[in-house]
Amino acid sequence: MPQHSLGPGGDTSRSESDTRARESQSSGEHLTLRRLVGLDRSGPPPPQTLTGQPWRPWTIPNAIGFIRLALIPVFLAVALSSGDGVDALNAILFAVIGWGDYADGIAARVTRQYSRLGALMDPVTDRLLVVSGVVVCWRFELLPRWALAVLVARELSMVALGRYGLKQGVELRINWPGRVGVAPLMGALFFAMCGLGTFAEVLLYIGLVLALTASALYVRSGREQLRARAT
Repeated sequence: MPQHSLGPGGDTSRSESDTRARESQSSGEHLTLRRLVGLDRSGPPPPQTLTGQPWRPWTIPNAIGFIRLALIPVFLAVALSSGDGVDALNAILFAVIGWGDYADGIAARVTRQYSRLGALMDPVTDRLLVVSGVVVCWRFELLPRWALAVLVARELSMVALGRYGLKQGVELRINWPGRVGVAPLMGALFFAMCGLGTFAEVLLYIGLVLALTASALYVRSGREQLRARAT
């Protein structure tokens, strides 16, 4: 874990952390509806979520995250045992796990129980849910398999990129194509399980364009951070 250096550099680093903490506290005191539901992401990230901070696993938002993780194998078992993959229970379970991401985000902003674990667990859970939905849609051919293969390759590459970034101390923050692309991708898998194949296919293509764009921006951001550190 990175440590604050002793001496002048350490004083500057602590000062910047204190500034971020005060800004975060200030935004918490003025929690608008847009910020509550995650539409307003202005300002610095909560300092508790940054690299080197304690994991803090025992929080309300993380409890929601643990439930989401536990429901993924349940969803897979139910969906893969269905006749053709098009089933209300499949879609409901998928939607509950997906919308749980918004629930734990709202819980974190209301309770101010931010944590490093939550910041890392949420995107991993989202990717596991996407891959699980792809498995179901692939098994029952609910969406074009070539597009599903591209989506899985993208998700797995992002997991590998995230692990590499952690080892290198690179902070890869979600960008706007990545944030916007989640809805059409999740929607494509959800509506496919609802039997709305054409609509789901259109959403899948839109989501793939946004997701691949986001991946390219993540790679560029990581390279810039590594280059800046080397100079």
